Amino acid sequence: MNRDNLLPTVAAFGIEVVDSHSAMQTQAKSIALVEDDELIRENYTEILEDEGYRVSAYADRATALAGITTDLPDLAILDIGLGREREGGILLCEELRARSASLPIIFLTSYETEEERVAGMRCEVDDYIVKGESVDYLIVRIATLFRRLQNLKGSRGSDHQIVEQGDLRFDLETSVAFWQGKQVNITLSQYWMLKELALRPGHAKSASKLMSVANMVVEPNTISANIKTIRKRFREIDPDFDHIKAEYGAGYRWV
Repeated sequence: MNRDNLLPTVAAFGIEVVDSHSAMQTQAKSIALVEDDELIRENYTEILEDEGYRVSAYADRATALAGITTDLPDLAILDIGLGREREGGILLCEELRARSASLPIIFLTSYETEEERVAGMRCEVDDYIVKGESVDYLIVRIATLFRRLQNLKGSRGSDHQIVEQGDLRFDLETSVAFWQGKQVNITLSQYWMLKELALRPGHAKSASKLMSVANMVVEPNTISANIKTIRKRFREIDPDFDHIKAEYGAGYRWV
């Protein structure tokens, strides 16, 4: 899928499309890419540099840690399995998260399972990208995570587009959801699923529909794991939260 065909689809998800190349020219954001496959590592490095990012690429956890000893990058993209370390990316994520609670981290993986997602939640990863997905979606996720980080640092723009549904509020500029005035700590993929459900209350959304809005191709039980995580994040704010219902044979609906 080329970029010209992709952008209307991305816009339909409610994601603002930005010219990341021109934006990054001035901001010079740095990205640490940790991927053990040399070809994939080189391809992603070239693509990200073409977008204006400064990329430091590493093949394994040890060299990544050695290269990030002084200054943390602005964002990290980690392959989950690194060489002989089946969970090398997860361990690296935990080590980076211990140094910074706000560093945006994306997992890059050949497949996505509930086990990996649970591991991601353990080290508070910001999102997943499955290898083979359109690179343009990776670029969109990166730009959105940077906007989200800016929001968390308090640089809230007065012109942000806000959509409200009862006690739920969506900041469309930063892709952040709030419940009863408090931020809901969910990944970007989960944010897009939540928005699809909540802005169409009463309408059942199938697992395949939720995959589509989050640009994921995964097993249905992975969608179920995401929904469970979304509910959990809401209940951290409101123990009585019960607005996402499972409908047998139909999917999920916001009530």
